[in-house]
Amino acid sequence: MSANFVKLDSVDKLDALFAASFSRPVALFKHSNSCGISSDVLEQAGTIDGELNVLVIQEDRPLSNEVATRTGYRHQSPQAFVIRDGKAIYHATHYGIDPIIIEQLLNERD
Repeated sequence: MSANFVKLDSVDKLDALFAASFSRPVALFKHSNSCGISSDVLEQAGTIDGELNVLVIQEDRPLSNEVATRTGYRHQSPQAFVIRDGKAIYHATHYGIDPIIIEQLLNERD
């Protein structure tokens, strides 16, 4: 399978994503379309069997800043999170982003 990429481009969608995290883990990927590392890691993340919410920082930097505020992790790109119950239970940047771990966390159920 491959990831179902969902564009995250509004505060309303971010609110919905965090709300959904109380029912199931959700994944968020902050992508820079001008960074080769980010493009490479996003391609690797494409192997995840699940939904991957992608925020392109050049298109919505204020939303990227809001993610930093809500998660408590300063902005970087690429940057990946798995959020459950409104909190980041996984955070990694650059080549530390592990699609296998993200997929495992997305498939965890309480």
